[in-house]
Amino acid sequence: MRQATTILTIDTRRQGLVEISDTITDWVDAQGFDTGLLTIFCRHTSASLLIQENAAREVRSDLEAYFARIAPESPDYAHDDEGPDDMPAHLRTALTQVQLTIPLVDGALALGTWQGIYLFEHRRRPHRRTLALHLIGE
Repeated sequence: MRQATTILTIDTRRQGLVEISDTITDWVDAQGFDTGLLTIFCRHTSASLLIQENAAREVRSDLEAYFARIAPESPDYAHDDEGPDDMPAHLRTALTQVQLTIPLVDGALALGTWQGIYLFEHRRRPHRRTLALHLIGE
């Protein structure tokens, strides 16, 4: 049994879904494992992780619009230390997840045909996000 870890940095440009599948897959491939389990952990409270369809762009825009509706910017929040998108970003993270676990089978992540890995940036301005990756297997 072996383990590998790294910290990835992802620069976001705006609010929304950023596909990171290729970046994650490239790192996993470089480790040379045949079987195992990958954990991806987002080290932030205003960004999150999703596995979602990566074929139709409309899926991403519909998801982004949905989260804007269920956790809108509003002057009603007490927490607005970093601006009006601050508390809605925390709510959107609470409704999604900051950790993903994906099996590695025959040297490849066991994602479905249309599944992609996304960092979901919940803030309007660009950010530098860090993800901790941990792969265990052989």
